[in-house]
Amino acid sequence: MRMPVLFFGHGSPVIALQNNVTTQHWRHMALRVEQDYGRPKAILSVSAHWLTRGVAVTAMPVPPTIHDFGPSLPKALFDVRYPAPGSPDLARKIASLFAPISVTLDTWEWGLDHGTWSVLCKAWPDADIPIVQLSLDITRSPQKHYALAQKLKPLRDEGILIIGTGNIVHNLPRMDWGNQNCQPYPWAQSFDDYIVQAIAKGNIQDIIDYETQGESASLSVPSPDHFWPLFYTLGAAQPEDRIVFEPRHIEHGSLSMTSVAWWP
Repeated sequence: MRMPVLFFGHGSPVIALQNNVTTQHWRHMALRVEQDYGRPKAILSVSAHWLTRGVAVTAMPVPPTIHDFGPSLPKALFDVRYPAPGSPDLARKIASLFAPISVTLDTWEWGLDHGTWSVLCKAWPDADIPIVQLSLDITRSPQKHYALAQKLKPLRDEGILIIGTGNIVHNLPRMDWGNQNCQPYPWAQSFDDYIVQAIAKGNIQDIIDYETQGESASLSVPSPDHFWPLFYTLGAAQPEDRIVFEPRHIEHGSLSMTSVAWWP
């Protein structure tokens, strides 16, 4: 059965230590995947936190848990491990789908960064589904990220769950760190609304051309790394998929937790 596609607004890595409305939604999404579509054979994750020149995919049998954040965060976060197996076979399959584009099969350098494990430790806490991460090639334009992602569509019919993990709005310097539930900045809410509406209507080019939104775009996406994973879920989606936005809210004024599911 064709697998869904999921985009997670992953927020702060500290969410891995929390139990809240967002993490509960993530768990419900995972349970629905298994109930309605079957257990994924593997998960392909596109995280905002693996930036490369050229395309790479993790190809080690046991990817390490990477704690790619500063020492100011709680020690308990550095103790988290997500010991899911990898899938060298899936890595090679992805490389074949991308041909003739060259893909580096990474057997030692990367692993599972917090963009992946902080979400999956809540969605699939048993860590028993093989995970592969695909890097974000910083030399690619939004149009080229989307085009590359479209090559991943066949994986859905082979039992592979494709996820993106990033944020529609991600401006850390503007965050109100002391008030998680404050009112979003108008520009943040405006941009989140714009992207959500474009997704719902299937207006992919509006999302690719997000910079046309001027100040709301430049403030919401001051650097594109957290926005790029969205293109990989958009590219893997099918027009007939039913789109659901849940959870959908903005924390600390400028961090969108909006998640999107494309259900076959």
